[in-house]
Amino acid sequence: MEIKEIISQQKEICQKYKVAHFDTSLDQKIGVSKNLTSGTMPINALRYPPENETAGWYIWAGEYSEADDFFDPMHVTHLIDIYPSLLKYLGLPPGYRFQIDNKGYEDVWFDKKLLDITK
Repeated sequence: MEIKEIISQQKEICQKYKVAHFDTSLDQKIGVSKNLTSGTMPINALRYPPENETAGWYIWAGEYSEADDFFDPMHVTHLIDIYPSLLKYLGLPPGYRFQIDNKGYEDVWFDKKLLDITK
């Protein structure tokens, strides 16, 4: 998958939901659950404001867990190999969430609480 194609898909999703495209670089890091590729549904994601080399995205399959080791860091570029269909959503701006499944379900929404994180 080429970068131009990824960005084009991201912009389409942003247009669909009437939000400005907010770039996620392929060399930025995201948090992914250990079970992301297990087939567990639905896939959930949320985006906090980016910080340092992180994009702010956290993606998980199935139920969320508060466990300290629930998420592993990963460079966005690795999604091309393990879950390329998620890349089109990563242009959504901070404060956005999405949920998808393998049967075509898609929900995208804004969650203001994601912008109000305290350090």
